[in-house]
Amino acid sequence: MSLQAEYGLGVSELCAMSKRGEKIACLTAYDASFAQVLDQAGVDIILVGDSLGMVIQGHDSTVSVSMEDMIYHSACVSSISKRALILVDMPFMSYSNIEQALFNATRLMQEGGAQMVKLEATERQSEVVAEMSACGIPVCAHLGLRPQYIHKLGGYQRQGQDSESAEQILQDAISLEKAGADLLLVECITHTLAAKIQQTVSIPVIGIGAGKNCDGQILVLQDILGITPGKTPSFAKNYLNEGGIQAAVQAYIAEVKSGDFPS
Repeated sequence: MSLQAEYGLGVSELCAMSKRGEKIACLTAYDASFAQVLDQAGVDIILVGDSLGMVIQGHDSTVSVSMEDMIYHSACVSSISKRALILVDMPFMSYSNIEQALFNATRLMQEGGAQMVKLEATERQSEVVAEMSACGIPVCAHLGLRPQYIHKLGGYQRQGQDSESAEQILQDAISLEKAGADLLLVECITHTLAAKIQQTVSIPVIGIGAGKNCDGQILVLQDILGITPGKTPSFAKNYLNEGGIQAAVQAYIAEVKSGDFPS
């Protein structure tokens, strides 16, 4: 049995997919039932996102989500998934310094079964990312619209629309890759900026509301099933049809792989 077959997709496989131009299909899941559907449908990355604060807990932001919440839901997902890489969000204020970040990332991996952790970052978090990477913790850096900063940002708005802010996000991406990030997730930035980041860095770039020019796409599962509480993001697409949930997931994966999503 190969290591990939035993452990599922890993960082090296994602990088290989990026290099050969194969799109990476990612979705969120928060429980074992949906995780199994996604895994069997062929999703490449399952994100246990702090978006659970909104779609599962009914809050108006992700800020209230705790480390215990993330460990619980991550353990539910990782208990059943066999192929997909399990990416888990580090919640609000769980990585404000190196010691805290290492402690909480260790818990997510040991207790929650995470294979990679995600933090909302700028180049300010480079030292944290570098130390985590040096300790063997795979890291995804989340750039652009950072939902944990919603009270600072004042709303869910597209980022990088002027030259100064776009250049800062690009420099953040470069700094975080240099620090050891294995993956970048860019949310709600301009399509041209996403393309520039993808062309500049050597690690895979996953987009959400960032256009087609990324190595992969991610959506919240509830959005592709049309069961989002509240307003559905403009960039989301409802894939649910008469074929049921698994067919909806497979349709989403097929469109990401072919490049038909996002349109």
